[in-house]
Amino acid sequence: MIGLVFFLFIAIVFNQNFTSFFNSNEYKNIEIEKIYADAAIKDSLQREMANFWKPVPLEEITDSVFKKKVVYGKELIEHTAKYLGPNGSVQQTSNGMNCNNCHLDAGTKPWGNNYGSVYSTYPKMRARSGKIENLFKRINDCFERSLNGKALPENSSEMQAMIAYIEYIGKNVPKDSIALASGIRDIKLMNRAASPAKGKPLYETKCASCHQTNGQGVLNETKTEYTYPPLWGENSYNKGAGLFRISRFAGFIKYNMPLGATYDSPQLTDEESWDIAAYVESLDRPNKDLSADWPKIGKKPFDHPFGPFEDKYSEQQHKYGPFIAMKKEKKKREEAEELLKKKEKK
Repeated sequence: MIGLVFFLFIAIVFNQNFTSFFNSNEYKNIEIEKIYADAAIKDSLQREMANFWKPVPLEEITDSVFKKKVVYGKELIEHTAKYLGPNGSVQQTSNGMNCNNCHLDAGTKPWGNNYGSVYSTYPKMRARSGKIENLFKRINDCFERSLNGKALPENSSEMQAMIAYIEYIGKNVPKDSIALASGIRDIKLMNRAASPAKGKPLYETKCASCHQTNGQGVLNETKTEYTYPPLWGENSYNKGAGLFRISRFAGFIKYNMPLGATYDSPQLTDEESWDIAAYVESLDRPNKDLSADWPKIGKKPFDHPFGPFEDKYSEQQHKYGPFIAMKKEKKKREEAEELLKKKEKK
């Protein structure tokens, strides 16, 4: 009986204190501060996003012949497989995925691996090939790697149309400059390795409804292209694709997946993005002869998972991390190399 009375006394006191706190100025001040903080974050995001690259509208094209070419280029980006896939109407040269699967909204979505800085920076030296590459080479790299297919002839109508589209929508970016929110945004490196084991249940919860539990995606009714692309297996991108690098794929996931996620409204944490990427990249996909890639070994990105390497780290660690120490050491080597070059010039 005494215990019951004591319990009721504590409950009453707690309830009075609880109610008192939530009616207090202290609580109201906390709530006001939170509202102001949220508003400040929102305002900061809106101001930042106002400066994001925006494609030049196709509606501004006045030349009907050129417009037809550009519109066809956009169509090819959005529905590549319809024209160039296994059941393509023009030729059969790719795996059934669309350029749009990796370059979202026809290459225009902020931080969606867009084309904002492509026209402004090409031709350019690419360390992967060790050569100056033009836009034809860049697009064919995607056909041979991300689409696991064959290169298109440079003079083909399809190649010319895609070039016209990419150049047109990015012509508002000054030469040799990088548009804000172009490409893929880097996310913070973790202190641990990315984990396929942790990524698997996250994938099944967050991704499988579209890409399926088996990762094979969903074909449209006519079987001409994927509504949701395969993330591994024989019809997905091969091991030479840019998104096979885990940092690229994690950044892509963070601000674009699941469907509907955006820079200002992500649905996954950084760690979840790393782990989902690790799970997807741990599974089988087509191989690619990479023997000619990275002729200068020291230029390999820290998360390029195939040796040889300049450092002491294994292929396993280059694939999954942890990357912090590795990246710091790489930066020191690059700075030492740059300093040596300056001394040699004197």
